[in-house]
Amino acid sequence: MDLSTQWSTVDGPDGAFDAFLALPRGGRGPALLLLQEIFGVNAHIRAVAEQYAADGYVVLAPDLFWRQGRRLAFGYDEADWGRAAQCMQRADVAQAQADIGAAAAALRATPGAEGRLAALGFCWGGRMAYLALANGHAEHAVAYYGGGIQHCLERADDIRAPLLLHFGARDAHIAPAAVRAIAERFEAREEVEIHLYPDAEHGFNCNHRSSYHQRSAAEAHGHTLLFLSENQ
Repeated sequence: MDLSTQWSTVDGPDGAFDAFLALPRGGRGPALLLLQEIFGVNAHIRAVAEQYAADGYVVLAPDLFWRQGRRLAFGYDEADWGRAAQCMQRADVAQAQADIGAAAAALRATPGAEGRLAALGFCWGGRMAYLALANGHAEHAVAYYGGGIQHCLERADDIRAPLLLHFGARDAHIAPAAVRAIAERFEAREEVEIHLYPDAEHGFNCNHRSSYHQRSAAEAHGHTLLFLSENQ
């Protein structure tokens, strides 16, 4: 079979919600849980799911804002930024983590999903990936410009598995002091890898945004694929 995509349903602790599933050619591959930005499972996140499916992964991207509206998806203009920010502010992190746990279980049960489950998150989803690893929902994790991780460092001792963090040195949303605090907290942890991209802003991986930086995105994708392959 060629790469295929579809919406599926996850039975969560508070009800059923949707998740976007992307299957690689042949239908089998390592399990990858993809966690959204504040903009929902939008065109960019679905494209990322397809990108990693093309790389050979079975990818599931749960709709984590489902309590506020089914399959909410926003763009990157000023109005959508405001709506997305409201969704993030209204989202309950504990509920989101419970949903992530349910999505991880659903992904593990998906025919063709193999190996050690990885969480991959962007922006708000980067912080959710970090917490998913701390909560035992994933066996390794990758966070791109994970906003708020610096406020969750009390969970650092709960991170007992490989973690890869990507940050942009020009990120106006994550201060250099925040990145330094994270790096210092994990300095002695060989299983935690941090990459800082000197020319990258927030959202540098998203080619739907003006902050997209092709070289940084390419480098980060390469680091991510190597990290995932070494830990799957």
